[in-house]
Amino acid sequence: MAANLDGRLIVAISSRALFDFEEENRLFEATDDTAYRQLQLARLDQPAAPGVALSLVRKLLAFNQGDERAQVEVVILSRNDPVSGMRVFRSAQHYGLNIERGVFTRGTNPWRYLKPLNAHLFLSANEDDVRQALAAGIPAAKVYPQSAHASAAHPHEVRIAFDGDAVLFSDEAERIYQSDGLQAFQRHEAAQSRQPLPAGPFKPLLEALHRLQHEGSASPKAMRVRTALVTARSAPAHERAIRTLMDWHIDVDEAMFLGGLPKGDFLREFEPDFFFDDQTGHVEHAAAHVPSGHVVAGVRNVAGGNR
Repeated sequence: MAANLDGRLIVAISSRALFDFEEENRLFEATDDTAYRQLQLARLDQPAAPGVALSLVRKLLAFNQGDERAQVEVVILSRNDPVSGMRVFRSAQHYGLNIERGVFTRGTNPWRYLKPLNAHLFLSANEDDVRQALAAGIPAAKVYPQSAHASAAHPHEVRIAFDGDAVLFSDEAERIYQSDGLQAFQRHEAAQSRQPLPAGPFKPLLEALHRLQHEGSASPKAMRVRTALVTARSAPAHERAIRTLMDWHIDVDEAMFLGGLPKGDFLREFEPDFFFDDQTGHVEHAAAHVPSGHVVAGVRNVAGGNR
């Protein structure tokens, strides 16, 4: 019988999101892929340093421990060439990451392989790949390789924080804020408080995490999922966000309605393994404290529209 990934949470990740290949990438950008490949081959037995998403991947894969049927699959999806891919797999083995599948495209767009993978998440340092993945309906984010790495304080919890509008929810309300200002936004959201927001690009990931949480073991030492909504919304616009999640039959563990306060300080206390936001200003502030990714979607990410 052919192998399949049905029923699993599937994460596709680029090599630069998983490992620190920034020095090698600078060589690639300054020369060509031949010099890059030679350097990777010369360092084949030297494990790459951890990248910004390694903690997230390690914890997600820990859901498979002691389970006859794997619940999570992580696949390398990389612009690397196949020779350089050998170092990626060896580095994964060094860190005890049970990653068996990989696609290496030698500089061409890898996003087209997300559909056959049925991926719930794609993490990459390449903005064009992220944009195309999002356009194809796959939750995707551009990682900030220089982000702070995740805290080690919660070894049995995968902690993920999401922005609301243009991430979990559509950018419907954000468009009103952009065109008519805060007061119009607040009036609109109060009037529409019982009308669920349309889904945003990351709803499928939240749903998959919700299933993973409820299908997991009840053992005190088993892996768990903890999620947080971290949004610039404030009362009265908070109610529509909460009711939307209720309509989806999805619980989040924490909700922070910050009314425009900087998110980074709050995220530092939540200690997520990853944070997703559509605004570069929020991501840059958060990246000083926690692993962060830019969801290049919504009205904020049209040309010249994002801060």
